[in-house]
Amino acid sequence: MTVQPNYNNECERPSLMAKKDQFYPEEECGVVALAKVDEAATFAYLGIHALQHRGQESAGIASTNQNHLYKYASMGKVADVFSEKKLQELKGNYAIGHNRYSTTGPSLARNAQPLRVESRFGTISIAHNGNLTNYWNLRNKLEKNGSIFLTTSDTEVVFHLIAKSRADNFRDALVEALNVIDGAYSLTVMTKESLFIARDPNGFRPLVMGRKDEGWVFASETCALDIMEANFERDVRPAELIEINDKGFSSIQLQNSCQENLCIFELIYFSRPDSLVFEKSVYDVRYKLGRLLAQESPVEADLVMPVPDSSNVAAIGYAFESGIPYHTGLIRSHYIGRTFIEPSQKIRDFGAKLKYNAISSVVKNKRVIVVDDSIMRGTTQRKIIKMLRRAGAREIHVRISSSPTKFPCYYGIDIPTKRELIASSHTIEEIRKYIKVDSIAYLSEQAMIESAGDNNNYCLACFNGKYPIKFDEENYSFSNQNLLFKEYEVEEKR
Repeated sequence: MTVQPNYNNECERPSLMAKKDQFYPEEECGVVALAKVDEAATFAYLGIHALQHRGQESAGIASTNQNHLYKYASMGKVADVFSEKKLQELKGNYAIGHNRYSTTGPSLARNAQPLRVESRFGTISIAHNGNLTNYWNLRNKLEKNGSIFLTTSDTEVVFHLIAKSRADNFRDALVEALNVIDGAYSLTVMTKESLFIARDPNGFRPLVMGRKDEGWVFASETCALDIMEANFERDVRPAELIEINDKGFSSIQLQNSCQENLCIFELIYFSRPDSLVFEKSVYDVRYKLGRLLAQESPVEADLVMPVPDSSNVAAIGYAFESGIPYHTGLIRSHYIGRTFIEPSQKIRDFGAKLKYNAISSVVKNKRVIVVDDSIMRGTTQRKIIKMLRRAGAREIHVRISSSPTKFPCYYGIDIPTKRELIASSHTIEEIRKYIKVDSIAYLSEQAMIESAGDNNNYCLACFNGKYPIKFDEENYSFSNQNLLFKEYEVEEKR
């Protein structure tokens, strides 16, 4: 039986419609921030480079030397956006950086972050990781009261809320704004004088804090701290607001208590295996996912192989627990650009061939266990299985190191709409027949939680439909959203 969501509202946000050529769910964004660190912009560059896996559509950095707030952002990957000359122009010992993958608002240059505005509080720059669930509700109300928006990014509403505050100082105005927005956010906010760091009360998205000499460093994952040679201190707490300026460091808790809802997909799929996320080793969690998967769903085979790269560690765990040798049966290309030229004579499954290729000498005449971390539509797995069959695999058994993904995410992950998720409307046996394998098995929800820390602090909404934050009807019926996005796309292409 298919589990239904807890809420009656079945509307699906157009902004969360997955890209049709997408193989897997995509992460939302990556953020870094530095305070009191010499050459802050250059270190921010290193940080967002380490977080490139969290977003490849655009990159940006803002910095301040207390006299001027500089900003540069553009479409493309970090190494393509920034030159040495451009980094030298981003002066100061405070900086914030951002990689973007769009979950709210299309992939356009105007949505590249950090965003920057001028206000009665001076120049403000914001970079945001997450998704504001009441964005369209807030935007609609703000527009009715005369606000004019320059982007389709949910981050921009924070500027408008700050500007409309009656507070006489920026910090209080920011606190007012944070008390109005709902959903998932790890925010880095910078003025000419101060850096502010905020995390949502549920703690959906990760955000870590470290020290570099006498300065402070923040990032979505600890792998960014490593490349900046900063020492990990702790996670930014849910509902915590941190302020750093030349007067010192201060922290306040915006709520007395809250129920954490940490995104378990960060540990299963999104984060780099060399990171600490939610103060847990991503590598260790994925290794245990693989071991428990082997315990729950054993099968006789000649080799275990991953679908690279995010499934590598789970496959190692499965191989260790089962005693079946681990091999690399698929090679993944890491050099796919934003565009590519497709042959005029169509090659069937061209997109999958561009990304993966099977190693015939590894799989030929073998019984193969393919470990993957998730199945969304099933189309990619079907193409990969076809490759392995053509390479000579005798039997193929798919093992998934997570439970069936049945529901979309509204907290900053681009998981397809419910009707596009194959597990929402098909049995496991039907999925097996569709992707054409000899067997398929998913990890149980209990084993996922045990691997991630055996507690009840994880958001499992994409698996069970139990959304921690309820959505307003108005939030998902913003009537002109589709038209608005199309107009922007035409304008940007001119």
